[in-house]
Amino acid sequence: MKPYVYAISDIHGQIDLFEKLLKDFDPRMHQLVLIGDLNDRGPHSKACFLRGKELVDRYQAIYLRGNHEDYFLKFLSHPEEVADKYWLNGGQETINSLLHPGATEEYSPTEMAMMIRSRYKDLILFLENLPYYFEWEQYIFVHAGVNLTLKDWHQTTPRDFMWLRETFHNGRNQTGKTIVFGHTITPSLHGDNQTTDLWFSDGKIGIDGGAIYGGSVHGVIFNPEGIVQDIEYQKRTKPWTP
Repeated sequence: MKPYVYAISDIHGQIDLFEKLLKDFDPRMHQLVLIGDLNDRGPHSKACFLRGKELVDRYQAIYLRGNHEDYFLKFLSHPEEVADKYWLNGGQETINSLLHPGATEEYSPTEMAMMIRSRYKDLILFLENLPYYFEWEQYIFVHAGVNLTLKDWHQTTPRDFMWLRETFHNGRNQTGKTIVFGHTITPSLHGDNQTTDLWFSDGKIGIDGGAIYGGSVHGVIFNPEGIVQDIEYQKRTKPWTP
């Protein structure tokens, strides 16, 4: 077991910020945990997906399933039913990055899903098998939260692991562990729609600084006793080019 966990969440297609955070990743010392939502909304979802997969394959990183990975997979399974709502949640950026700019204006949802399934079989299989949570020492890492009303939080439904908000944020944490999560941006959790700092409450730590909305990304390094370092980068103002 490595002495530290390095947790990153909610990159949303911003490969430049992802790579900045990864400069501080030391695979000899850090168990890397990606807390979901590498895709959608930002322009480079394909690059983020492939980087996430590479980190799992090469360094045994843990990549958790977020609601946006789940949305993408649901689109592939039921393209005509899901497309409109997926587009409203930033899905067009993912589809265009996997195919080509303007693809979502050129093809039907069914055609796009078929092309992606044909071209990215390994990636899709990888995403379909992502775990929902990761336990380490006294920590639970999860995308959105756990059901705090259950006697055993492990029985949380897959949907709740990926989608929970207020009932988790406001619930009493009796798990005996610190829960580290993304999904809900910290400016919202802080209640001012401005503060991008980490959010702490009742053994819960929110680490999504809302970079895709102009906030920041966090890379948080933990040891068994607590937070060792919080690495924060603000959203770039210039577009990233490979």
